[in-house]
Amino acid sequence: MDERERYEAGMQVRRAVLGDAHVDRSLEKLTPFNEEFQEMITRHAWGDIWTRPGLPRHTRSLITIAMLIGMNREGELRLHLRAARSNGVTREELKELIMQSAIYCGIPAANATFHLAEAVWDELGVESLEG
Repeated sequence: MDERERYEAGMQVRRAVLGDAHVDRSLEKLTPFNEEFQEMITRHAWGDIWTRPGLPRHTRSLITIAMLIGMNREGELRLHLRAARSNGVTREELKELIMQSAIYCGIPAANATFHLAEAVWDELGVESLEG
């Protein structure tokens, strides 16, 4: 696959996972300063990694969320919490992932993520575990 094909495949997955609205907003904000970075993300993160056949998107979403919890990257975490829903991640699975992150990433990181995840998924209208 050449760089153009990798970019196109990456853009297709990026739109499927993050949604057209988010990707369009990102593209509207392109400047000479950030344009190459955005192209690199699309080619490598989405075109090289998210297109690989070895793991389903559902699993990639869970892995990405876990790593972002550990790195304390709230902005990206919010984005991938939203995306996880479109990749079939359930609220129960998300709860279990955050519970495990409490052990490996720390209680404060898990606590902050519980609050963030509830807010994001409530915004999306995802039913609670009680409902």
